[in-house]
Amino acid sequence: MAQRPPQHTDPVRRFAFELPALTSSVARARRLAEERLILWGCGPEIRDTVALVVSELVTNAVVHTASGRVVCELREGEDTLRIAVRDEGGPAGPRIRDCGEEERGRGLLIVDALCTAWGADRTGLGTAQVVWAELAHGMGEPC
Repeated sequence: MAQRPPQHTDPVRRFAFELPALTSSVARARRLAEERLILWGCGPEIRDTVALVVSELVTNAVVHTASGRVVCELREGEDTLRIAVRDEGGPAGPRIRDCGEEERGRGLLIVDALCTAWGADRTGLGTAQVVWAELAHGMGEPC
């Protein structure tokens, strides 16, 4: 009797939404992410962390690119939760910078501190890019 190959189940769950690249969309993106994580049964700690990361990535896309729209995607795998924000492009890729005493400009420092990995990839559509971040969570358990 032949055995079936193991089924690839990563990502376990996926949710994406598109919003206009406006500062008012940052709060909406945060709410949409939190609402979805509640539906997925995620605890308040990871919801708070994801909300903060979504806020920072969407804010960067709105403030530092020439985008008209941004797309945010949440993907829960077996051991990570990935947040990705696609913009329509800008003059330079994301970078961590020394902000000194300024309140602004710390978004990627926060993302770097909270996440197990993050990065950016060009989409092949002009200067558009996807900035992503990953959070670790329980092996195969709901976030």
